[in-house]
Amino acid sequence: MFNPAKIYEMLSKANQMQEEVQKKLAETVVEAASGAGAVTVTMNGKKELLKLRIDPAAVTSLGGGRPDVEMLEDMVVAAVNEAGRKADEAIKSNVQGMLGGLNIPGLGG
Repeated sequence: MFNPAKIYEMLSKANQMQEEVQKKLAETVVEAASGAGAVTVTMNGKKELLKLRIDPAAVTSLGGGRPDVEMLEDMVVAAVNEAGRKADEAIKSNVQGMLGGLNIPGLGG
């Protein structure tokens, strides 16, 4: 039998879980580096870039005294992409833990 109160309760719980997931994503922070630490990025679970650090020595040593901008750009891209992968892993782990092992499509269950 159709029970509107149960549907409202389920929707309320779903909204609460969504809020918890969003909070957890904002709190999740990952870091990745490239170029032997020349470039380091910090990203949250929402995949927002929080910090980008470039070692000043890397800028001058890349091109033997003349900066190699293309290589530096490649290192930034590599570090951001790696941080994105780490964020995906952290998100997947956190969300699966919150859902108690439910096998939901799209969450790698």
